[in-house]
Amino acid sequence: MASLPAPERASYLIDLLENHGQGDYIGESINQLEHSLQAAHQAQKSGARPDLILAALFHDIGQIIPLAATKEARMTLKNNSPENVGRVGHETIGAEFLRSLGFGQGVCRLVGSHVNAKRYLTAVNADYLDTLSPASKKSLEFQGGSFKGEELERFKHDPLRDEMVALRLWDDAAKVPDIEAVTPRAREYLDLVVQHLEGEGPDWL
Repeated sequence: MASLPAPERASYLIDLLENHGQGDYIGESINQLEHSLQAAHQAQKSGARPDLILAALFHDIGQIIPLAATKEARMTLKNNSPENVGRVGHETIGAEFLRSLGFGQGVCRLVGSHVNAKRYLTAVNADYLDTLSPASKKSLEFQGGSFKGEELERFKHDPLRDEMVALRLWDDAAKVPDIEAVTPRAREYLDLVVQHLEGEGPDWL
C-alpha cells in the first residue's frame, strides 16, 4: 500500500473512515465517524498545526479498520455484559496502520498515545476522571488504569506530552450528538492527508 501514490492512499483511508465508521462508538451517543470528525474539528478550532489535526482525525482508526473478529481483538466487561468497550490495543493498531501507509512518526506517536494520555491525566488531575463519559471510564479499567511510578514519570517527561494531552482533550470533547451540519466532512481533509503523505508538511522527531 505504501508504494501507491499519495492521493490513492489518502482516498483509501478516507473511504475506510466513511464506510466503516458508521457503527456504534462503544456506548457513546454518536458513531465512530462523527466522533473522529468532531475530534479533528476541535483541533482545527484550537488553531492546531496540520499534523495534529490529522492525528485527531485518525486517532481511533484502529477501532474502525476491519479486523478478524477474535476474542483477543475485543474488550468486554468482566461481568459478561454484552456491552463493548472497544478493541484491545486499538491505539497501537491504528498507529501501525498509519505508519504502513506512510504517515510520519509524529502523527503515529500521537495516535498511539491517546489512551496513555488518559491514563496520565487521571493520575495528575483528580478532577479529570469526573469529566470522562461512562464508556471512557469503563474502558480505562481495561487499559491499565491511571499511570503510576515509572510509567507516570516517563509520560510526564515525553517531549510530545503537551501535544498528547491536547489530542486527548479533543478526543474527550468530541462526543456531541446531532452537530453533523456544522462539523466538516471527512473528504474535506483529503488534501491535507495528501500533503502529509507527500512530505509537504512538518512532522516531529
